[in-house]
Amino acid sequence: MPIETELKTPVKLTKADGSFNRAAHGWARQPIVDTSGIDGTVLNGKNRRWEYWCVLTPTHILAFSIADIDYFAPASVWIFDRKKNKPLVNYASIGAVGSIKLSPNVEDGPHRAYHSSADGELVIDIEHVEGGTRIRASVPGGSFDVLASLPKDHERTAVVVPWSDDLFQYTLKDISRPATGSVTVGGETFPVPQGSWAILDHGRGRWPSDVHWNWGAGSGRLADGRVVGLQVGDKWTDGTGSTENSFLVGTRVYKIGDKLKWEYDTSNWMDVWRISGGGLDASLTPFYDKASSVNTPEVKSRTDQCFGIWKGKFDTGDEVVEFEDIVGFVEDVEKTW
Repeated sequence: MPIETELKTPVKLTKADGSFNRAAHGWARQPIVDTSGIDGTVLNGKNRRWEYWCVLTPTHILAFSIADIDYFAPASVWIFDRKKNKPLVNYASIGAVGSIKLSPNVEDGPHRAYHSSADGELVIDIEHVEGGTRIRASVPGGSFDVLASLPKDHERTAVVVPWSDDLFQYTLKDISRPATGSVTVGGETFPVPQGSWAILDHGRGRWPSDVHWNWGAGSGRLADGRVVGLQVGDKWTDGTGSTENSFLVGTRVYKIGDKLKWEYDTSNWMDVWRISGGGLDASLTPFYDKASSVNTPEVKSRTDQCFGIWKGKFDTGDEVVEFEDIVGFVEDVEKTW
């Protein structure tokens, strides 16, 4: 198994000149990497800053993203009805730089987006509050207000991925946050009840122009009541000495240093996805492919994000944890930006 350095004390992602701080190369159980050097004031076309939240409920899937990628600021809100197996809200907009506020670090302060157009208004607020993070989104046709609780001693997977001294990424994947609140769509309000889960992807860095990545995550409980969370990724970390792979049991993150084997059919995204290695043997059976594409002068991308149900097992070294009926997703993304 590759040896990854576990960061245990706070460290800055960048040096004073803005280049990568090699002392930050590693992973941590908490967000102790300071990314204030990626603040959007130096516009070199490579800065990428974003917040993505996904909330998995028994009846709905809620998601939003806000980002600043130097030359514009995209945002989107998605509300999916699991019983009808279709999206009820799928709203995206692009704002000018400055229309999105992203604090330097994940829990430093609020992250906000406000876009106004002839179609209506997009408003997104992320605020770290006592007991967790309050995430709110409102667009024409729907809104939600959710508290993603932060349990005591809950660990995250924070990873620094360097391609070079000029190109590097810090990602915080926060899986299995208990979620409660409400979602309103079509004039009807539904609860986000106990047993719902929030997943965060917080990113700050400077990226190459062409990228291809996999990401997968899932959250749930075992039959004995323990919380579990699956966090896996591939392709974009190759050759960097880092992975973003881990498994959560209770509040404890088990880091997986191995490059995992991903098996899936690019001619049939709805076929079963299989991921194995590093003590993990898991599969996801999709129930919906959230397919999207962008083709503009600034960005070209293709995304297939498949929501589905995980099952499998993970060897912690002390026990083999078997899991099933864990809701989550996998994705394959190609992007030029």
